Amino acid sequence: MSLANTNTNTNALTLTDQDKATLRTAAYGAVSLLAAADATGSPHRIATHGSIALASATGAIGHVLAEKSKITGLDGKSVAELADHVLPALTAAMSLLGKQAPAEADNFRATVVVAVEAATRARKGEPGPVMVEMNRKITAALDAA
Repeated sequence: MSLANTNTNTNALTLTDQDKATLRTAAYGAVSLLAAADATGSPHRIATHGSIALASATGAIGHVLAEKSKITGLDGKSVAELADHVLPALTAAMSLLGKQAPAEADNFRATVVVAVEAATRARKGEPGPVMVEMNRKITAALDAA
């Protein structure tokens, strides 16, 4: 079996560079939101664990998230500014994938949820109310499409 035949989902998607940028912004932005919202002083640990989870994605989504390119819009000066960029990107990503390849939309959602869970668990102790609320907002944005 050749490697070219092992991933048929990659061929099912037709994504522009802008579509790919939206997917990367949404996924990595969700992790960035959690890191920015953490009050325990461990944002690097949260970002690292979330990013590792995203780097472990498979299928067409895994290929898109693994691409090495600059992700714009994740340098907001506040959590609110970052959320204004990331939450709509999550919804747009789900809408885009839902129209083209529903299985990949499910894959994307699951990938982001796992990354959010990994990021949340990276902090010491139970997540506080701010992290819980940010997690809820991320999930709501994923489900809004």
